[in-house]
Amino acid sequence: MARSVKEASIKLAGAGTELKNKALTLIAESLKNSKEEIIRANREDLLRSEKENLSAPLLKRLKFDEAKIEDVVDGIYSLINLEDPVGKTLLSTELDSGLELYKVTCPIGVIGVIFESRPDALVQISTLCLKSGNSVLLKGGSEARETNRILAKVIVKATEQAGIPSNWLALLETRSDVNEMLKMDQYIDLIIPRGSNDFVRYIMDNSRIPVMGHADGICHCYVDEDADVDMAVRIAVDSKTQYVAVCNAAETLLVHEKIARDFLPELKKAMDQQQMDLIGCSQTCAVIPAILASEDDWKTEYLDYKLSIKVISGLDEAISHINTYGSGHTDSIITRDKEKAEKFMNYVDSGNVFWNCSTRFSDGFRYGFGAEVGISTGKIHSRGPVGLDGLVIYKFKLIGNGHIVTDYANRSRSFKHNKINKEFSL
Repeated sequence: MARSVKEASIKLAGAGTELKNKALTLIAESLKNSKEEIIRANREDLLRSEKENLSAPLLKRLKFDEAKIEDVVDGIYSLINLEDPVGKTLLSTELDSGLELYKVTCPIGVIGVIFESRPDALVQISTLCLKSGNSVLLKGGSEARETNRILAKVIVKATEQAGIPSNWLALLETRSDVNEMLKMDQYIDLIIPRGSNDFVRYIMDNSRIPVMGHADGICHCYVDEDADVDMAVRIAVDSKTQYVAVCNAAETLLVHEKIARDFLPELKKAMDQQQMDLIGCSQTCAVIPAILASEDDWKTEYLDYKLSIKVISGLDEAISHINTYGSGHTDSIITRDKEKAEKFMNYVDSGNVFWNCSTRFSDGFRYGFGAEVGISTGKIHSRGPVGLDGLVIYKFKLIGNGHIVTDYANRSRSFKHNKINKEFSL
């Protein structure tokens, strides 16, 4: 399977924008036309998962109804309108007269993506890979087995009609498949695992293939002493409750001690309406009713209606806390003070740092990427929401006219290294 997908990736790498967009259009139309079959398959997954006592937040992720189908179709049309990330000139240099060097984007090749029980993720990941010219091996959560099967079938059939090799996408279904995939470094160029820290670490420890890891989403909001209380409550509530079962939902709220007595009672009123369990430090518990926090609470991704709150001395402690307990995902400061915001954004070591806005904005679709294949919390070629630009690498293309290195070694010719503002073309 991996060998076949690799063969397809060579052909797909040369596919033009028109062909890829035609395939994406057919995918969108096919998803709409197949919605009854897709919803029926998803209903099977939901019923089976309910019998297996899957938790409520995970059942919510698993649900793939007509509204979700409309959302992914809208995402595909948005993706079609985005610029093709392949073939962009990043650098152009005249090494010497008639000898020009270009740094040009190209697909990564074959990407293996292991993702959670969210059927919409399968559509987003596969269409992003297609637009960026990559073949893909997909392994979704077993809870979404039937939904994933029908989605993969619809997508492959649609792209085949457009003229894309049908073996550009393959679906894995078992854990043993994943363990075999980890050994396929001769065919697979990158693995993107979406899941817990332990899961990502397991993938890294058991493969020679480069891994773009999305670990925990331990996101923070810091309410500074100069924050507007109403704004801070609104942002904190949205960051936590707009959708609790996702990686960019806030898990810990840091509150400056000078604003705590004004802010925390207002937060409590708003969170009570959401039936939120508040878990706080001793200073928090002295101001509002809350469960006393332990050390583990600062490093826990709840993905549920639970929020940790810590009252702190100021900005430096906020930065230190986030860099100690955070996962490098998304962190936001709420303050009127521009200098404090700038310091926060410079010193918090995360892929996404915000000022006066919800952590829930950390998302490929909201960033205008069309969608995302995941969030990268590491420090490799792509960081934060991984959209189209994160799924391409580059190659150097050199155009000469009989140039040889001997002439430069014996100093009969010399390099100019002049930067030129020129797109690559032959």
